[in-house]
Amino acid sequence: MRTGRAGHDPARMLDWDCLACDKPWPCDPAREELLATHDAVQLRITMWSALEEAVHILPPTPASELFERFLRWTDRRVAG
Repeated sequence: MRTGRAGHDPARMLDWDCLACDKPWPCDPAREELLATHDAVQLRITMWSALEEAVHILPPTPASELFERFLRWTDRRVAG
């Protein structure tokens, strides 16, 4: 686990894991924060931008995995 007092933010230039809990970002606490602070459109735009940024850092990853990690969960904003 990384040390320090970072929030649940991604290690953008490293591996896109959470700086606080070392899980793939967006981790559950990051998702909850994003859900609480963004409307549905803002959330999807933010996460699409994150996906586009991450794809240049992460090793080759199937598009379906990236979609699940960065976008699929945003449906909770509409449903919940």
